[in-house]
Amino acid sequence: MTMAIDKPMLDDVGLWVQAFLSPTVLVELAALAGCVALAWGLVALLQRGLHRGDPRSILFGVRIVDGALFPLVLLGLAYVARTALHHWMALAAFKVAIPVLVALVVIRIGVKVLQVAYPQAAWVRPIERTISWLAWLGMVLWVTGLLPLVLDELDQIHWKVGGATLSVRTMIEGALTAGAVLLIALWISAVIEARLLRSATGAELSLRMAVSNAVRALLVFVGLMMALSAVGIDLTALSVLGGAVGVGIGFGLQKLAANYVSGFVILAERSMRIGDNVRVDNFEGRITAINARYTVVRSSTGRESIVPNEMLITQRVENLSLADPRVWLSTVVSVGYNSDVDLVTRLLAEAAHASSRVLHEPAPSVALSAFGADGLEFTVGFWIADPENGALGLRSEINRAILSALRAHQIEIPYPQRVMHVQVEGGRTAAFPPGAPAAPVAAPVR
Repeated sequence: MTMAIDKPMLDDVGLWVQAFLSPTVLVELAALAGCVALAWGLVALLQRGLHRGDPRSILFGVRIVDGALFPLVLLGLAYVARTALHHWMALAAFKVAIPVLVALVVIRIGVKVLQVAYPQAAWVRPIERTISWLAWLGMVLWVTGLLPLVLDELDQIHWKVGGATLSVRTMIEGALTAGAVLLIALWISAVIEARLLRSATGAELSLRMAVSNAVRALLVFVGLMMALSAVGIDLTALSVLGGAVGVGIGFGLQKLAANYVSGFVILAERSMRIGDNVRVDNFEGRITAINARYTVVRSSTGRESIVPNEMLITQRVENLSLADPRVWLSTVVSVGYNSDVDLVTRLLAEAAHASSRVLHEPAPSVALSAFGADGLEFTVGFWIADPENGALGLRSEINRAILSALRAHQIEIPYPQRVMHVQVEGGRTAAFPPGAPAAPVAAPVR
């Protein structure tokens, strides 16, 4: 990567002071202020016209100066102003402003692209600082006129690798080119992902997520190949390495490869989608993320399970909301044998509507499910459409409504019935029902 460098403007401190004490500097500063105001207005109009307030937007960001578009527009206007003033006066302020704006553009684009592409990654922060330090260092070398001298000195440090000659300058320029290509690839993938995932839900969200992951992987791979070519590495030499990697995947990394392939299969066939409620390996919860290697399942208690994608393909998985998001729940109630069955049925059906989460269609159902040892057992069934909000609180609310209704109509909720057998004098056994006074037991004669 080559860069056009202006003629060194700072031959000594005296010329630097003399250039900035010239009256024409006021004209340059006024032109720069006009460029800032014009850039601010243009970006504000674009932001208002396109209705952009998304913090994930690389160009706009949250505020005008937060995105990459403002320094880009300001740099373009500054170049136009410098070209126009160059024919009328000797420039001093623009020779400092242009490198500063270039460094600001590099920092803003690099930081915003990494923040959007990897919002939760911990390693992004150190890379952002590295980009900032390198950009400001390059700006200082450019302004002081030391950049050509430093590059010439780095070009003198070279060595031979196979049939190619590499130098420190070549490696640095190749690394910068590689970083720029990868940033552009991530930028394009972030834009595609934002457009694909906008207002997508359910099965459509899962399919678009699969396409987004595939596009990002493809763009990063192409960018990496271009970056290696820019550094000077012969890509044909990677064929042997590719064969070795293929053998390693086939033998040592087959589980890892199976998880990645399973992830794309799940996203493509849409058998499980983000937002579905599933039960896998005795763990029930809602799918919150489907990544390339694993799927995150979050239970109603807040626990999260990291499930390898291969397990979702090879094992039995219960998808509670694949065809229908509605889920049937139930609770069991016992009443005395002398209770009015029709009245109890009506009261239980009315109590099932105590929660707004219970659906009216299908309506709750009440069934006399068993003749228990202690009383009549009724099963109250009801449907809900939001199982991700949990079932314990809902059952508690319905049970409290049932208890209040039965008490209001004086319907008995029986206690467990038990018979106590007591051995009395002479080896005889007497049975006492609950509540009956027990006969005195004679003390053994010694």
